[in-house]
Amino acid sequence: MFIFLYAYVEAKVVNLLSRIDLDELMKKDEPPFDFPDTLEGFEYAFNEKGQLRHIKTGEPFVFNYREDLHRWNQKRYEALGEIITRYVYELLESDCNLKKISIPVDATESEPKSFIFMSEDALTNPQKLMVLIHGSGVVRAGQWARRLIINEDLDSGTQIPFIKRAMDEGYGVIVLNPNENYIEVEKQKMHKQSSSSDGTDEPAGKRERRDKVSKETKKRRDFYEKYRNPQKEKEMMQLFIRENGSPEEHAVYVWDHFIAQASAENVFFVAHSYGGLAFVELMIQREADVKSKVTAVALTDSVHNVWHQEAGKTIREWMRENCCNWVSSSEPLDTSVESMLPDCPRVSAGTDRHELTSWKSFPSIFKFFAEASEAKSSSQKPALTRRSHRIKHEEL
Repeated sequence: MFIFLYAYVEAKVVNLLSRIDLDELMKKDEPPFDFPDTLEGFEYAFNEKGQLRHIKTGEPFVFNYREDLHRWNQKRYEALGEIITRYVYELLESDCNLKKISIPVDATESEPKSFIFMSEDALTNPQKLMVLIHGSGVVRAGQWARRLIINEDLDSGTQIPFIKRAMDEGYGVIVLNPNENYIEVEKQKMHKQSSSSDGTDEPAGKRERRDKVSKETKKRRDFYEKYRNPQKEKEMMQLFIRENGSPEEHAVYVWDHFIAQASAENVFFVAHSYGGLAFVELMIQREADVKSKVTAVALTDSVHNVWHQEAGKTIREWMRENCCNWVSSSEPLDTSVESMLPDCPRVSAGTDRHELTSWKSFPSIFKFFAEASEAKSSSQKPALTRRSHRIKHEEL
């Protein structure tokens, strides 16, 4: 009875939908998600100040390009963001002279891969190595914040100023890519690949009946799909990259295969937001190695938590002596900021905007590293942690 009722209702719905002018209905819907794949196609370019401007009007990027179409505007913004990512990659190679290194280092031709960027002397520089780790989200290697790149400029939104100054001061450089954890492939293509060899031995009659049912099913599915998914957005599946399936895994992998092999006497980390959490996880996994190689760590509005991550007492003590966290605050740059957690000193980044903390603390970070390096060479504690920046913590 229920089967009959279900079939009856389905037939009625199909009959009703068949009378609707689908094309007329589509005209009232949002425009297609068909966007350019170059900056020129969007009619934007970066000017001499590194600001994104419209080629014809000179105006900054406009998010609400079409009124009352927020989803379409968001998709347009995301499409531009992908172009920005590729543009920054190009700058890392052409403007900063970094090399793009594929990982895993022993990857086969067919498996998913990611990559990092390194200076020519990253592994051979005997003195100093700087490692840069961005936060979570859509950002990729070389970026601090996509929003800053699009709405402000390249200096505030990318790691390029850090890279250039580091190289000018004699550092080797490694740029991590912790959010590149998987590749996306279309589900339909994967299904076709997996099923292309099926049914080769079945009888011709049975195969014909199966194909007929399959065609009818596809026709019905496509009919409904035109309503459910008018933009024909592809359904994707994720294929994770071996040993790099998360920011934490990525940090450990790059440490084991690159940073640990580096010749530098002093290794320095700059880690923003979730990058700070990834560094703390690296310390938990490789505590002795990190302590022996890393001289100082600059965190910018890090979201790490030594309690939730179960960092041991020896790690917390090391962080108090060798790390500094520049946090979002309305206080002047480098002003001490109280903390409830006994991990490392916290000072103001000179801005209350999370995404700007790396850029605003830029000069202080290099000063911090210089003092830490000098203190180590004279077998002293880093001066920065003993002066006004130092926050007193009770021994646990």
